[in-house]
Amino acid sequence: MQHRIYSVSELTGNIKSLLEETFPFVWLCGEISNFRKPISGHCYFTLKDEYAQINAVMFRGQLRQLKFDPQDGMNVTGMGRISVYEPRGTYQIILEYVEPSGIGALQVAFEKLKMRLAEEGFFEERHKKTLPFLPQKLSLITSVTGAVIHDMLTIIDRRFADIAIQIIPVKVQGDGAVDEIVAAIEALNAYSDSDVAILARGGGSLEDLQAFNSEAVAKAIFNSKIPIVSAIGHETDYTISDFVADLRAPTPSAAAELVVPEKKELKRRLLELSRRFTLNMFNNIDKLQVKLNELSSRLVDPRRQIEDFRLRLDDLTTALHKVLTFRIQREWERLGFWKDRLHANIPINVLGIVKYKLDQLYYNLLKTYSIIFNLKKNYLHELTAKLEALSPIAILERGYSITRTIPDSIVVKDPERVSLEQDVEVTVSKGRLFCRVKGKSTHGQKNLRTIDESA
Repeated sequence: MQHRIYSVSELTGNIKSLLEETFPFVWLCGEISNFRKPISGHCYFTLKDEYAQINAVMFRGQLRQLKFDPQDGMNVTGMGRISVYEPRGTYQIILEYVEPSGIGALQVAFEKLKMRLAEEGFFEERHKKTLPFLPQKLSLITSVTGAVIHDMLTIIDRRFADIAIQIIPVKVQGDGAVDEIVAAIEALNAYSDSDVAILARGGGSLEDLQAFNSEAVAKAIFNSKIPIVSAIGHETDYTISDFVADLRAPTPSAAAELVVPEKKELKRRLLELSRRFTLNMFNNIDKLQVKLNELSSRLVDPRRQIEDFRLRLDDLTTALHKVLTFRIQREWERLGFWKDRLHANIPINVLGIVKYKLDQLYYNLLKTYSIIFNLKKNYLHELTAKLEALSPIAILERGYSITRTIPDSIVVKDPERVSLEQDVEVTVSKGRLFCRVKGKSTHGQKNLRTIDESA
């Protein structure tokens, strides 16, 4: 059976897909260690407990939303997605939200609901409705007992005193607040006589803002056909309603300024646009008049223009005739040139020339080969004579011999290298002699041992 062989990239990619699909979002608690925050603004650290650890990453955008500074040794609870960093082949968790451990069930529920609604598309920009530039009627969904309603009415009256306002009173916290807010949004859409609505309340704790973090209110805002501006709490407070609404205002007062334009500014802009329109209109009229006069002065009698065109046509016809005549003559000359070249290069003539050149080359080749062969032959005889003159066998044939010791076969060049009665091997041209040294002399000094002495 043939086994499939994965590349490292393929195996790591498969592991990454498996982890990300199996653990899209998980909640995790642990202790921060090795915390570092490079110049990029992202933070990297390790989440650990007494038995294991995991690398964690939190990007700059999510890090800015934290209301505390993460530090080494801090116990935190976070929510994120498991991923694999392919260049190093390590798995890690990319955190979307982190809080100090023990922040409470409300915050956890808030984050879970926010994540689920985000996955369902409640926060997507394509669902946001555009606010009218100048609403004819404005609805305020808020409590009538707080300072919020008075602040918004004051701002609206200052900016555009004639706008129609509808106040829909609701509870903004406590029991029944969610039902009243949902009923108010449904009634707003049932009557459908408002152009935009502001859902507002003042600041407060997470418990105070819980009505605006409910799924029912979020769905009512999402399903509303009338644009809704969310103005809940202070600038740093964020609720589920802020994410679902068509526009989020940092405060109720800011919402009133965003929804209602300033009448004085509109009048000023209207007068400015009217003045610019009048000025541009007269400028365009003057330009068109000048252009009309210019065109009128250039207009000529059609019969005269036709005569000019006829004369121009005659000139163009004459020029065309000259060009064509010249072109035809030049092509005839080129044709004659190629015709002469063709006759000069008839294959039978070219074949005779080539055959003559081939015979010459063949003769030269044979001659060169004969010269080189004779030179090499003479050189070979010369080398053979030198080799035979230097051959040891030739020297032996002249009566010389080579003497070697037995058994180490050392060539004897000096009588002092052998001793009396030592066996030696004598090589002659026709074979070898095995002898025993009976005597030796060095430079005329004899050293002989008689037979009797040896006995």
